Amino acid sequence: MAIGDLPILSMMKQRLHWLTQRQEVLAQNVANANTPGYEARDLKELDFGAMVDASGTKLAPVATSPAHIGSPVPSAAGGLSFGQARGGELIKKADFETTPSGNSVTLEDEMVKVAQTQMDYDTVTSLYSKSLGLIKLAISGNS
Repeated sequence: MAIGDLPILSMMKQRLHWLTQRQEVLAQNVANANTPGYEARDLKELDFGAMVDASGTKLAPVATSPAHIGSPVPSAAGGLSFGQARGGELIKKADFETTPSGNSVTLEDEMVKVAQTQMDYDTVTSLYSKSLGLIKLAISGNS
């Protein structure tokens, strides 16, 4: 198994891809803030639970001593595979503030979303880098 095939790294890559797509959609909203009839859009949020379920592997506690309470039977381990990134579909925002020209973009809301998306992207890239660093440390055996 290659390092890039680890489930947690695959999920982080999917999240980074989704965040990149969302930033593009938000940039289109800002660029069309004065376009008559333009409806603000966003991406459907990624479903982390579905991503974990799609990983195929379930960890179950296993009794290693007769003194343990309950002895769940371990489930058969399945292969690790991820489908297409979920959440990439466009959705339209509720039209709470629509201008007389039919434009539903609120620049303040879009700027907040852009900033939040950038912070999320920075967080995931930091986690990704730290995860790779830990894997490299584990492989090299240095402590």
